[in-house]
Amino acid sequence: MRTYVGGYPMWLAWQVTYRCNFRCGFCGYWNSPEGKLPEQTVEQFVYGSEQLARAGSMLISLAGGEPLLREDLPAIVRAVARWHLPFVTTNGYLMTTDLARELYEAGLWGVSISLDYADPAQHDRRRGVKGAHARAVEALDHLARARKWKWQRLNVMAVLMHDNLDDLDELARLAHEHNAYFMIQPYCALKTGDRRFTCTEPDISEKLLAFRARHPNVLSNPYFLSKFGVALNGGVGGCRAGRAFFNIDSVGNVAICVENRYDPVGNLYRDEVMDLFHRMRQASRVNRCRCCWYNCRGEVESLYQPYGLFRSLPTYLFDRGRAPEKSPVW
Repeated sequence: MRTYVGGYPMWLAWQVTYRCNFRCGFCGYWNSPEGKLPEQTVEQFVYGSEQLARAGSMLISLAGGEPLLREDLPAIVRAVARWHLPFVTTNGYLMTTDLARELYEAGLWGVSISLDYADPAQHDRRRGVKGAHARAVEALDHLARARKWKWQRLNVMAVLMHDNLDDLDELARLAHEHNAYFMIQPYCALKTGDRRFTCTEPDISEKLLAFRARHPNVLSNPYFLSKFGVALNGGVGGCRAGRAFFNIDSVGNVAICVENRYDPVGNLYRDEVMDLFHRMRQASRVNRCRCCWYNCRGEVESLYQPYGLFRSLPTYLFDRGRAPEKSPVW
């Protein structure tokens, strides 16, 4: 709350690695040159987390690449959890019961498992790895059993593409069976330059809001969903990158968002942290980008709208780590 009131970013995507064990056609991070660079140490995460806390506690997505490729991920989570709310998004392929327990015991606030298709063969094909769907479902099993505190949350996360709108109901049911939330974000061509995967469904916002009404475990903010149509047809203006959210890459470079990582404002380990926040505000003033509507943008910006804030507050103020027990309306 201090971060929000103080005007500092609430959300940080902190890349723990750019290495990835998948070969997704709609994401090029697995082929990124950053994957060959030395990665931040646990000691750097300890230092960096404390420095960032000078602005207040943040929601921190420990991202990638595939974060589970870091064998020291539980130690990284523990370092971040001392000051912040750490979150992991993973394809789930490397998750085990023991690792799930270690991550939750280290203070993991939440975890999202990526699942884009109800059909296992289609999901495997899009992710470039045979067995990807089965291992993601196994990861949900491991994480559902290992949850230690009631505030720890489990999500299924889907990327909305040109051919998976009809899969969402089945994916939301799968999440419900594991007492998990369900979230969605649109594919963005910024990752690959390829627009083939962009959803072109007419009236997409209305369809997603109706989908949300059918499933009590859908966590995506209705304000966020209401902007999908605009986002996919020209883009949403007024981006708050650098003011509401920002990115730190796998070597500590700080940028207003992940897609600006090649234009950093400085480095977490070489620059004074409050100077970095000031530079991000300056960069944000001249930012006119309207290309994406990722969760890290749209969900966070929902909190700066009265209706969006009203709909999200209960999930932040109360111990609602588990999705509603009420059965969804099929």
